[in-house]
Amino acid sequence: MDEELRSLTERLRQESGASAVYERLAETKDLDELAAVLTEPGQPLWARELAAFRLGVAGDSRAFEALVLLLNHRDPQRCASAAHALARLGDPRTARAAAALATNELRVAYALHPVRLLAELRAPESVPALITTLERRLRPHDPYRRVALACVEGLGALGDARARPVLNEALAHPALAEAAVHALARIPSPR
Repeated sequence: MDEELRSLTERLRQESGASAVYERLAETKDLDELAAVLTEPGQPLWARELAAFRLGVAGDSRAFEALVLLLNHRDPQRCASAAHALARLGDPRTARAAAALATNELRVAYALHPVRLLAELRAPESVPALITTLERRLRPHDPYRRVALACVEGLGALGDARARPVLNEALAHPALAEAAVHALARIPSPR
């Protein structure tokens, strides 16, 4: 079993109190039954998360909206599960949604998983969104160093020359300097 799925199922089994509904949702092969959980009123959050995750990893785009909401959740575990499923969903809207969440200054405390997702997706939106997010994190006394570090690492993984200026700026920040050196080393030299 995939590590992310195992972690999710254990967490949601506990949240549900190991209910019969949980067991049914965890075992069903019926994607329509899972999709119905996303639209039926009164469903608990754990049920919606389990249904959205299972639909997402199955490539069913009916999970997209629920997964984007979970990607922006205050609980980091829900964000991580949503990012995992979105990366496997293959929906062309995913990169735009992740970029919007990563660059939203009102939600920057929850931007870590959208930033990591952008690096994994390697979409056209990825580099510009990571640059924008990192530029904002380079202000003095910015409290979101984990988000900044994820941007630096993501830009290094993407290896796009457009990131060179912001990565050079990151060198001046002790918490980011080592990662910025590694990221810059991954960007091909201009010819």
